[in-house]
Amino acid sequence: MKLDDYIADPASRFATVAMTDTNGLLRGQMVSTGSLKGIARNGMGMAPAQLALDPTDVHLNMPGVNDDTGDFHDDPLVLDPSSTRRLPWAKPGHDLLVLSNFTGASAEICPRSILKSVLARAEAAGFVPKYGMELEYTLFDETPESAREKGYRNLKTATTHASHDLIIYQALQTEWYEALAAICEPLKINLAKMHEEIGAGFMECCIAAGEGLEPADQLVLLKNFLRALALRQGRSVTFMPRWNEAADSQSIHLHVSLKDKAGKPVFHDPAQKNGVSQTFRHFLGGLQTYIGDMTLIFQPTVNSYRRFAPGTFAPPGLTWGYENRTTCFRLVGHDAGSLRVENRLPGADTNPYLTAAATMAAGVAGILEQIEPDPETLGSGYAQTPPRDFARSMPEAIERLQGSAFAKDWLGARFVDSFTATRQSQHDEFRRKVPDVELQRFFDLG
Repeated sequence: MKLDDYIADPASRFATVAMTDTNGLLRGQMVSTGSLKGIARNGMGMAPAQLALDPTDVHLNMPGVNDDTGDFHDDPLVLDPSSTRRLPWAKPGHDLLVLSNFTGASAEICPRSILKSVLARAEAAGFVPKYGMELEYTLFDETPESAREKGYRNLKTATTHASHDLIIYQALQTEWYEALAAICEPLKINLAKMHEEIGAGFMECCIAAGEGLEPADQLVLLKNFLRALALRQGRSVTFMPRWNEAADSQSIHLHVSLKDKAGKPVFHDPAQKNGVSQTFRHFLGGLQTYIGDMTLIFQPTVNSYRRFAPGTFAPPGLTWGYENRTTCFRLVGHDAGSLRVENRLPGADTNPYLTAAATMAAGVAGILEQIEPDPETLGSGYAQTPPRDFARSMPEAIERLQGSAFAKDWLGARFVDSFTATRQSQHDEFRRKVPDVELQRFFDLG
């Protein structure tokens, strides 16, 4: 339903206005249709301090927002009328959901606004990105309370064993898959695929490729409402890249291709090896050149870096290869309509808007600057030393993003300063913690 039609309907009572914070969580308010009428014209006030919160609302330091110079003021959210959806489980008249983003100065630190800016810059350069996303998660037969009582150890996963594409487990979990598909309909999530992954309770669902903000909007909605679905069933999910030492790594894989303004795909050239055009090669060159300095966007939490422990199926470095899952940038497809690159670096804890923005910025810059990629990786990337690497620790990632002129140019200097400050704040907080494993290892005889 269109926003104006919902407002005009006398049966409409309330709607939910939502924005996406830095962590990818939806935050917002339920407003009456009378209020919504004015909000549609003038926007709705919300404190940009929402962007300085960790998932459990721990305040992270964000310069000019919640530090000594901040005043916790409201800035306007502007509604996107094209983003209206129906809330699953809500009654008619209370079920409209509309997405929004900050305007004005706060747009500089708003993830959805940043992606809008990058997409506009790509279009000005003559390119229209088409992209889709894959989301990995683990489903538990535990409530958040029971998981907490167990100290997040010895949790009961939805399946007992590792279950990559096992139909027996998919059949066992028919109710879960059907319920997930059902909530995607009112949320207008173009769900293309769901399947079992490579660990106990480990699953994946995929958003079909699209253009503009839509695929990122859909993945944000999917992450938030997938968790809500689990909670309503007395279960829980995690998107932690590594929730225990026996688990494999969880990620978001971003598939990207480009078209020109006339709608013609630019990645394919049938005369070249595997159909990879020169434009595509330059896009890969941009990814290899700039993604490493933006590691913090793809690995935004202290847990993110545990994903790269030895033996996990995570990228070994900033390598690329055709149909090679042991590289960071995997080329997929065989013709003009399907050839694309899969960025396998982002963890499942990343913000979809920022992940898409950073990836597209790096690739388009590679085309504009005609950057040649390193030689293709053949065979196992894990058995080879990569010529370039991403940051391997949070302090290194913070330092590299702070020093990236490229990120400041494409994503904005204020975003870089703000994002690195919040991540430094998170890292400092966790440096003060004493993990159980250190007590177990060193308390008696250390």
